Amino acid sequence: MDRTLIIGLGRAGLGLHWAVLRKLRAAGRHTDLFDPAPVLTLDPSAPAAPARAEGLRPVASIAEARTLLDPERTVVHLCTPPVARLGLLHELATAGFRRIIVEKPLAVDRQSVHEILALARTERLRLAIVAPWLASALTARLERVVAEGALGELRSIDIRQSKPRMSRTLTDGGHPTAFDVEPPHSLGLCLRLAGDAVLAAAELTDMRIGDTTIPGMGRAELVFRHQKATSRIVSDLTAPVRERRVQLEFTDGRAVAHYPNGEDDHYAQLRFSRTGRPETWEVFPDDALSAYFVDTYRALRDGTDLAAQLRLSSRVVELLADAKDTTRRPGTGDTHSPAGPAGPGGRQVSHAG
Repeated sequence: MDRTLIIGLGRAGLGLHWAVLRKLRAAGRHTDLFDPAPVLTLDPSAPAAPARAEGLRPVASIAEARTLLDPERTVVHLCTPPVARLGLLHELATAGFRRIIVEKPLAVDRQSVHEILALARTERLRLAIVAPWLASALTARLERVVAEGALGELRSIDIRQSKPRMSRTLTDGGHPTAFDVEPPHSLGLCLRLAGDAVLAAAELTDMRIGDTTIPGMGRAELVFRHQKATSRIVSDLTAPVRERRVQLEFTDGRAVAHYPNGEDDHYAQLRFSRTGRPETWEVFPDDALSAYFVDTYRALRDGTDLAAQLRLSSRVVELLADAKDTTRRPGTGDTHSPAGPAGPGGRQVSHAG
């Protein structure tokens, strides 16, 4: 069994990682993976804060965690914002921690991802990047459809990721652009289904809330060319409703998939339309993040090679960096305009009037 150390106690650390781990531990089905001892937590922004929930034991530093844990029997969840990862990875490596689950995206620019990869090679870190979409039962079904060719050859992928994210954007500056919030999930899916890609087009708009503007955190659109298909991703953080919809067009049909929209309802939906045949519709359980943690803890315990996962996550960062380069050019969007003074959480905002 492995102990757990969670670093970063925001939405990802507490609301997702700890919530799922607590559920898995309580279910008692994976007693070979999860040690029932308290989970250690470190909040870099408030290292002296008391325990945030039952079952958690706070520590003030990675050095203190090292006195309480055996790194060889510990999985670290690094849930800090993607702009603040490299220094903590250095500290973890120095303390002897090698098995680390990193919240997506791995980094937000090419230099950072290359520095992280270099550190991982030098220190023999075993990095797993959070990718619940790739552990999803729905994704597994889409992969089979593509591989078996029942609908012909894949020609295009169209993904819509919409959710209202105004409050978090105003208080959390850890994601520089809308490209860094939802597209890391969907771009990873596109690369899994259609192979490597090059950027064809990118657009990025600001988030506007009354008289407040948050640069680059509104609507993101990406178009990629794969060897035999194209993919388009639209992510809108100002949308009034949630949607995670994927449409695959084949030479002989179509698949429309809906990923679960929240942690309160773990069901996916999938519709098939075959040329000349009636449409089929399936609804099935799909608790992807739980599946991801079970699979990853087992892979880290068994020494499974994680290189392919790390390469895909790195490629996602590189392609999103290409998109950022494109949208920084004058005339290609509104995010090249100077940002205003820092708002809550360090987010750059500007105010009209």
